Amino acid sequence: MSEVSLDAFTAAHADGACVIDVREPGEYVGGHVPGAVLMPMGQLSSRTSELDRNRPVYVICAGGNRSGAMTDYLVHAGFDALSVAGGTAAWVTSGRAVVTGQRPTA
Repeated sequence: MSEVSLDAFTAAHADGACVIDVREPGEYVGGHVPGAVLMPMGQLSSRTSELDRNRPVYVICAGGNRSGAMTDYLVHAGFDALSVAGGTAAWVTSGRAVVTGQRPTA
């Protein structure tokens, strides 16, 4: 699995990185990284056409397990995908901004 540190992800995020959140809708609504697009694990394989193969895709979940598995899937499908170490939990614990209460866009 290709993994990126929270600090490296934060820098990429600030530069407009493509971020997908592979958690379930209820988790996403409870708090997600600003700009992250909800693509639950069960939908990812049918939604890869929405991703740009020419730029890195940062994959995030709650703590790193699901994003690790989905990163492996995307890498094998030809994407430059990176799992965010520590997931949304690490993002929140670090005090970074979180969006809550929005309906998922999936």
